[in-house]
Amino acid sequence: LLFPQFPSTFYEGRADMCSALCYEILKYCNSKLSSIRNEASQLLYFLMRNNFDYTGKKSFVRTHLQVIISVSQLIADVVGIGGTRFQQSLSIINNCANNDRNIKHTTFPSDVKDLTKRIRTVLMATAQMKEHENDPEMLVDLQYSLAKSYASTPELRKTWLDSMARIHVKNGDLSEAAMCYVHVAALVAEYLTRKGMISKLYFNVFKYIF
Repeated sequence: LLFPQFPSTFYEGRADMCSALCYEILKYCNSKLSSIRNEASQLLYFLMRNNFDYTGKKSFVRTHLQVIISVSQLIADVVGIGGTRFQQSLSIINNCANNDRNIKHTTFPSDVKDLTKRIRTVLMATAQMKEHENDPEMLVDLQYSLAKSYASTPELRKTWLDSMARIHVKNGDLSEAAMCYVHVAALVAEYLTRKGMISKLYFNVFKYIF
């Protein structure tokens, strides 16, 4: 395995490597074969645990964030994500954390539980959106609630908006997709303004979107 040998590549700097790995592992967590789901679940657990050890048993923020982002992307990319098979994989990950004696007295088990809970919340909200896809008002309310829950994490909010846009494009709802991308542009403008990379004059164009 690469990440135990080159941890800084996955847990520091750009998140590309960690992001790509989380995405691929999570796809296999939804495999039809239980043996593959089991291996994928344990591999994802090992990645989170390795990240936790790398920080001196303080947190696994990098992997936590990339897992949530990957799930949000998979919702739009993979049919059936969030079903029984995927839920079983989440349970395996929780069980691994609860049965790992070496981290029993750390925050890791509760952090893993929090992560799987957040994933289930996203999946549940998505299922509700699918159920109410012919009820525009309810659909908008559900989408707004989920996006709002990401307000403190712009990267997650951007990922969900991108995911929503892809779903709208698939359904032929191009105006709704365009609005998602306008919100993404506003988030990027806000980020660049805070970093001092663009003038506040440009951000003023977008601030009324939020």
